[in-house]
Order: sequence, then C-alpha cells, then structure tokens
Amino acid sequence: MRAAGISTPRLDKMPGMFFSANPKELKETDHSLLDDKTHKKRPKTFGMDVKAYLRSMIPHLESGIKPSKSKDIRLSVNEVMQWSQSLEKLLANQIGQDVFRSFLKSEFSEENIEFWLACEDYKKTESDLLHLKAEKIYKAFVHSDAAKQINIDFHTRESTAKKIKAPTPTCFDEAQKIIYTLMEKDSYPRFLKSNIYLNLLNELQANSLK
Repeated sequence: MRAAGISTPRLDKMPGMFFSANPKELKETDHSLLDDKTHKKRPKTFGMDVKAYLRSMIPHLESGIKPSKSKDIRLSVNEVMQWSQSLEKLLANQIGQDVFRSFLKSEFSEENIEFWLACEDYKKTESDLLHLKAEKIYKAFVHSDAAKQINIDFHTRESTAKKIKAPTPTCFDEAQKIIYTLMEKDSYPRFLKSNIYLNLLNELQANSLK
C-alpha cells in the first residue's frame, strides 16, 4: 500500500521530459529525425526545364538547348555561381554552354560560341576526317562570305585559309583564341549582369531555401 497523500509521479508528466505513450509513434519520430538529417547532408538542387526557362526569358528565340533524354535538368546554386568565376568554368558545363549561347543569341552574336565549340570538337577529330571537317568550319565561320562569319582580323583569316589546305588538329587555334578572348572581355561580363543569368540564379537560391 502507498502512503496517504503520496503519489508516484508519472514519467510522461515530468517537466522537461517527453514520452510517447505509443512506441510506434516514438519509432516513427526517430525515423523522421533521421530523414531530416539525411536530407540536410544532400546538396540542394532544383529540378527545372531549362529549355522552357530560356524560352520564357527570350520568347522570340529558340533556346539552343540540345535535346536530352530528360527535360528535368538538376542544377545546384553552387554550380551556377561557379559560372561567374571564369568563362572557362562556364563553358566547361554543358548547361552553362546552353544558357550562354541563348544569351549570345539575344545579342545576335551566337556565331562566337558556335565557332568555339566547333573548334573544340574539331580537335578530337580522327586524322582521316580532318580535311572534310576543316572545310566545313572554314566555310561556315571563317570565309569572308560565311553566313556566320566571326570577327577576326584579315591576317588571321588568311593564315587559317592556308592552314586548312593541309589540316592539322591545331589549324583553327589562332582564330579560336581570338574569339575566346572576345567573348571573355566583351560578352561574358554582360552575361553575368543579364536577366537570363541573374534570374536563373535567384530562382535556384529561392528554391534551395524551401
């Protein structure tokens, strides 16, 4: 028998201590806390249709995005922020290339990145296909009557014309360097201040906080 007036305190009523009367609820709570910790360790990314985003930013233009198996492309804030570190980092990222190309299209200078990418691809070409590919790039971008003529000096244009007669993997290097410098000094700084870049970054930052 218990002494009169003395009651055994209930553990679930003691201040500062919380117990679940249902063991199942406690188990589910533990899993919930574990899941929260797991989610926090994962890098925050935001799934989005980048092609649709670019079309919304520049509605009168095609986005220039290459077809992909999944339109839901995942980007992290950190990844997009790295694009502002250098043009090299921007162009090293496939989505970065696409977004920058769309910006250049809005300025009617997309031939610069298209030429640069064509040169990068050309360097990986097998020797027996160099002549064919060199002619194609020259006619598309370097020739004085080229539909997408790049802005290079007369000397470089003439020098490139001579080099493609006996093509090597480096015959476009001089012209490619000029175009890269042009993008780096001219288009790239404007890109970092453009709505197409800043809005994308802001959207990702906002969604990463949700």
